[in-house]
Amino acid sequence: MSRPMRFAQKISLVFVSGSLPFLAACAGHAVPSAQASSASTAQIAQPQQPAAVDYGQVADPVADPAPVRLTSNHPDRYVVQKGDTLWDISTMFLVDPWYWPEIWYINEQIENPHLIYPGDILNLTWVDGRPRIIIEPGVDRGDRVRISPQIRYEKLDQAITTIPYSAIKAFLSKPSVIAKGQAKTMPYILASKNNHLISGSGNTVYARGFSVEPAVGDVFNVIKIGDELRDPDDNTVIGYDGVYAGEARTTRTGDPVSLVLIETTREVLNGDRLLRDDQTLPLNFFPSAPEKYTDGTIISILDAISVTGINQIVVINRGSRHGLKPGNLLTILTKGATVRDRFEGGVFAEKVDLPDERAGMMMLFKIYDRISYGLVVESVSEIKTYDLVRSP
Repeated sequence: MSRPMRFAQKISLVFVSGSLPFLAACAGHAVPSAQASSASTAQIAQPQQPAAVDYGQVADPVADPAPVRLTSNHPDRYVVQKGDTLWDISTMFLVDPWYWPEIWYINEQIENPHLIYPGDILNLTWVDGRPRIIIEPGVDRGDRVRISPQIRYEKLDQAITTIPYSAIKAFLSKPSVIAKGQAKTMPYILASKNNHLISGSGNTVYARGFSVEPAVGDVFNVIKIGDELRDPDDNTVIGYDGVYAGEARTTRTGDPVSLVLIETTREVLNGDRLLRDDQTLPLNFFPSAPEKYTDGTIISILDAISVTGINQIVVINRGSRHGLKPGNLLTILTKGATVRDRFEGGVFAEKVDLPDERAGMMMLFKIYDRISYGLVVESVSEIKTYDLVRSP
């Protein structure tokens, strides 16, 4: 197990609680407790100094309940801001953000205790020597009793997400990788009006294979199934490159379904697949370590061969059969090169494997059987196809 990482962004913290669905929060502002809220804090224990933590100790997030490690500049109270994500918030409090489920305290008096909304106040307290985050709902949340009338000047914002929706919007509408099982279930273009061999914008096409009959007006992405993606471990096919070719709108239901191509970026052929343009994906989950140790390989990077920044989407050769879930964090490592020690062996020099070096961290958000999609949330060096991933 690799040593827990230190982040260059914000600091982090760890809690003790049961495993929960993940929340999203982020880059709002911390305030002194006197300014944060006038609500009573009588039920919140006074902060106690934690026992000294050996920062040289290697914590195993799967096997051992490691000591909580708060960042050196963590706030005691934080007001959640619009635009925050849970990832931002967890790194603000924790050195090891994957321990967030351990510190989150569920307040059963709140209607949605797993969700965080703008205006909510997060209070850091200590219980039995361990840190906990206790939520104090904002006045606009609507699930606590008001003592006096309140003037509502703004609609209640939706719960914050774990990662920014904008970062995966392109993935949802124009996927670049299709899981093997997913490809087999996608509807396909059977033929085109007037028997065109190649179709483009404005042409009508006919499709079959819908598991649920679409309604008139439903929009689908046209996807070409490209090259096979093979698991580097056993060379089996686990997916395909998915090439976005355009967009089609349903004009008539039945069998086959009629659609008009409203946009094309390349020629559309019979046999091309359709994927519903549904840009909804649950993004409220906890950042966490996998329940059991996992290692694998990056097999594809969305629209790139390598990346150097955050908010890029990568695909790995591990999925639900390996115990992975949305919100799991994985460390990304560049595999160390193999060199010969010519200073000792001359012509018969011994081969030496250099150590793997950490390149960043990713958070999984979409899981299939043997493929998972993740968002790069930290990057300290170039990340490339066939880089390694493993439990933090």
